[in-house]
Amino acid sequence: MTTEEVKLNVEKALEEIRPFLKSDGGDISLVSIDDDKSVKVRLEGACVGCSVNQMTLKSGVEMTIKKYAPQIEEVINIA
Repeated sequence: MTTEEVKLNVEKALEEIRPFLKSDGGDISLVSIDDDKSVKVRLEGACVGCSVNQMTLKSGVEMTIKKYAPQIEEVINIA
């Protein structure tokens, strides 16, 4: 899979997640993808101060991204 395909798949994953975040007043944006293995995202809006955002990041965001792009090893939230 090319770097461009990885990026497209990560974007597809974020599009799937976004409605859930928006329903709680939050959002997410892609910051970068490093070595096609590490995805950096920024949680926005209500997600910033939310006490469960790390759980959301690991269980929801990371799982969905890995579904679309299995080679991704980690998802990091950049504050």
